[in-house]
Amino acid sequence: MFNKVDGPVRLADRVAAMLTEEIESGRLTAGDKLPTEVELVKQLGVSRTVIREAVSRLRNAGLVEPRQGRGVFVLPRRTRPLDLEGDDTDATETKAKVLQIVEVRRAMEAEAAHLAATRARPADIVRMRAALAAIDTAVAAGGDGTDEDLAFHRSIAESTGNPVLVSTVHYLGEVSRGGIRVTRANEARRDDFFEAVRHEHQAILTAIESADPKAARTAARRHMKHAATRLQKADPEFWDEAEALDVDVDLDAGA
Repeated sequence: MFNKVDGPVRLADRVAAMLTEEIESGRLTAGDKLPTEVELVKQLGVSRTVIREAVSRLRNAGLVEPRQGRGVFVLPRRTRPLDLEGDDTDATETKAKVLQIVEVRRAMEAEAAHLAATRARPADIVRMRAALAAIDTAVAAGGDGTDEDLAFHRSIAESTGNPVLVSTVHYLGEVSRGGIRVTRANEARRDDFFEAVRHEHQAILTAIESADPKAARTAARRHMKHAATRLQKADPEFWDEAEALDVDVDLDAGA
């Protein structure tokens, strides 16, 4: 069914996009079972880790559902939000959509940080610290840090112990992945932007470590407010070239 996936860049993204296309095109329909993990590894020529991450993204996007002991099945199609695809999409619309995502994330992540500050256990704090350090490691290695950025915010949600919030934050992160790449691409263009993001992330973590819910909420809201401000400062050429910067602005694929 599938051809092998070559190239070192975000293999999980590419596999997820390939599987999504099979579903969107109708070649895989509601109730169909995906090939097994072993079959996908053989067909696509990637590791099990890549397959698992790709399937996880489809699950977070509400496209498939794992069923214990039976496999992974395609869910009924539904209207998918935050679509920036289409010939009519221009730089102005792209900018507007990305800023709208920031607004939603500001509300969601501020509450997650507030709850995390009241509920996080020592093990949760360790995971948050590791997730934060992973962003710098990824950037130093030449990456954009998008996956690591998402992982940091997810670690905050997971520390709340609220499975509904965790699922919502995971889903929002997946459907807004392209918008987050745009945000990080903009921040990577200026050293002051990059350092500001690092300090804002640290402020969120420090407030959670200090068990100060008010400070945590404020720090998270400030981070997203400043992310919007940084996007507003991006010049028109940045938005015109967003797709050429290797940032996927199809927000149905998942600062």
